[in-house]
Amino acid sequence: MFQDSPIYDRLVAERGDVPEQVRRDAERVSRELEVVMRPLHAPGHLPGPGRQPSPGAGWQRTALLPRPRPH
Repeated sequence: MFQDSPIYDRLVAERGDVPEQVRRDAERVSRELEVVMRPLHAPGHLPGPGRQPSPGAGWQRTALLPRPRPH
C-alpha cells in the first residue's frame, strides 16, 4: 500500500503495523460474534407458534447517562 514511504516504514518500526493489528482484531471479533450469535438462530431458541418469549430473552440496549469527567 505504501511503497517507497520511509516515513510510514519508520512509523511501523516504532509503533507497529497498526492497520494490520486493527484488521486482525476486527476479523477475530467478527469470528467471535459468529460463534456467539449462532445459538440464537438454532431451532428451539426462537419462539414458535403459541410460545411467548421469556422476559429478558434477546438483546436489550440501555442508555448510560454521561458522567462528569474527573479534573
